[in-house]
Amino acid sequence: MRKTFKISVLIVDDHTIVRHGLKSLLESASDIEVTGEAKNGEEAVRVAQKLKPNVALLDIAMPVMHGIETARQLAVKVPDTKVLILSSYSEPQEIDRALEAGASGYLMKETASSEVIQAVRAAHSGKSYFSSPISQRMLQQNRIALSRGKQPRVQTPKLTERELQTLELIGQGKANKQIAAVLGISIKTVEKHRASVMEKLNIHEAAGLTRYAIASGLLEVNRPSLVPRD
Repeated sequence: MRKTFKISVLIVDDHTIVRHGLKSLLESASDIEVTGEAKNGEEAVRVAQKLKPNVALLDIAMPVMHGIETARQLAVKVPDTKVLILSSYSEPQEIDRALEAGASGYLMKETASSEVIQAVRAAHSGKSYFSSPISQRMLQQNRIALSRGKQPRVQTPKLTERELQTLELIGQGKANKQIAAVLGISIKTVEKHRASVMEKLNIHEAAGLTRYAIASGLLEVNRPSLVPRD
């Protein structure tokens, strides 16, 4: 009998009861399996390197190593593992830091019980996911900024197809080397496309590009990807 594939998840939280609750919730979905747990960031990096989970669900406020730094290290040491941040904080600067560290999404603890399964599936499929209040606020912020003449509210026709593909992959948290591999082009060419996108959009940091990709619909879960598949 053919074995059914399951999305493997690593849960990282310093509270045992929270880990157990998340595990029970996630494993209520037939396509998700919790393969590891960790109580702090350093342990999370060690466990992730050993188990190589598809998705790591990280508390942002942890002892030993903060969730943001943990996400940053996972992006380098286990680049195929998608990271979701779980937090009680929704300040824009925290969300920006998470995106800059390579996180694929950001969940509020008060809404996590109703969103975490969908978030794990989205992250595994290469999409970003943000709790509804956060995504609505980010979208509104982008609309306000774009309506002030900085950029159009939707995908701009000034971007070439390759630039749009590059923007989509940046929004997924991929580094230049990973983008080059996906698109089958050189890192130097990726850098050229990235610089061109930043210049055309007048956005000069990764978190801003991710917010723009969300506002323009590039990272919607059910939207067909612009990136060519093998």
